[in-house]
Amino acid sequence: MKSKPLPTDPMIRELIRHAQNAQIGRRTLLTGAAAGATGLALAACSTGTGELTAAPDESATNKKVRWDNWALYVDVDDAGGYPTIEAFEAQTGINVEYTEAVDDNNTYYAKVKDQLSLGKDIGADVVCLTDWMVARLIRFGYTQKLDRAKMPNLDNLLPSLQDVDFDPGREMSVPWQGGFAGIAWNKEQLPNGIKSVQDLWKPELKGRVGVLSEMRDTMGLIMLDQGVDISGKWGDDEFNAAIDEFSKQVSDGQIRNIKGNAYKEDLVNEDTLAAIVWSGDIVQLNAENGDKWDFVVPDAGGTLWNDNFMVPIGSSAKSNVEEMINYYYDPAVAAEVAAYVNYITPVVGAKEAAAAIDPELANNNLIFPDEQTLSNAFVFRGLDNSEEQKYNTAFQSVLLGAV
Repeated sequence: MKSKPLPTDPMIRELIRHAQNAQIGRRTLLTGAAAGATGLALAACSTGTGELTAAPDESATNKKVRWDNWALYVDVDDAGGYPTIEAFEAQTGINVEYTEAVDDNNTYYAKVKDQLSLGKDIGADVVCLTDWMVARLIRFGYTQKLDRAKMPNLDNLLPSLQDVDFDPGREMSVPWQGGFAGIAWNKEQLPNGIKSVQDLWKPELKGRVGVLSEMRDTMGLIMLDQGVDISGKWGDDEFNAAIDEFSKQVSDGQIRNIKGNAYKEDLVNEDTLAAIVWSGDIVQLNAENGDKWDFVVPDAGGTLWNDNFMVPIGSSAKSNVEEMINYYYDPAVAAEVAAYVNYITPVVGAKEAAAAIDPELANNNLIFPDEQTLSNAFVFRGLDNSEEQKYNTAFQSVLLGAV
């Protein structure tokens, strides 16, 4: 069995270390971690230097953008090039250094948090992270305010995404792609398919199940399976029940792998036959490896999320980034990206542009979801600082015990 990832967030590591030293149980950790988590969260908020100042914008003299993103998250041609990026470079003269640097939100944050807290360059001018992590970075003052006037194509942003609680008026972030967390399975090995999280716990799948290291997706699906509306009012009792289920399946050996984007390799080499996954990845894996997997949003519901462009406080290329964001909000460009990544595009008009590329693409509910599809997808409710640390600590403690 492959080893599981250790928790990478220093705050979470410290809470778990204290819990282990005190020899307390997981439930005690969850119910008792709030005070410690709050203290650590406040410590993380404090930079020691007061309010951070954005780096001077050198876009006029340095035509470069360093873009950190997730794997399989922009269009790629057969030669390994990035067609829309290359077209942007030719159109603007701005050189884009594109890196698949994000495996999951926590591991990426752990790599850059120290530089962010000091207002320093993290080696990227724009990074695409998930709603909840962007909310944290905005809360801590680690992002730069965007200039809407330089991005007129943002008029094409879906109305439902124009004003969000973690970034009113979209001053600090702009959606890149969205998607669902659901379940995928190997059709050759599991011809009867999977319909629910409970199906993952069947004896015949012992040691062949994978889940995501993103707490909100894995716990979100388990909580939904237990009848919890993850978008609504819930608290420690509901999370406790789900963490107990998760811990049981890990300790019993039912779950083999707990990973971020690296879960794809486990499906390909058949270390795992069924897994909690992100929707668009499966379409791409099928295109690259043969039509071997199927994907479903479980009957009880799946999670719905967005990853967002944001400019780190230490970047000196904000105007260049804004020019790139504006480019990707052209519906024709957004459709070209959607045709490859197969995630939900936030751009109005992209569906019509996609129909010109491939009518079947425009009718794909995982890219352009209809109301029925959306009715079975739920956004994990926002957490305050204390809750975020408390629930992340409980989740990561299970990962630590899985090593």
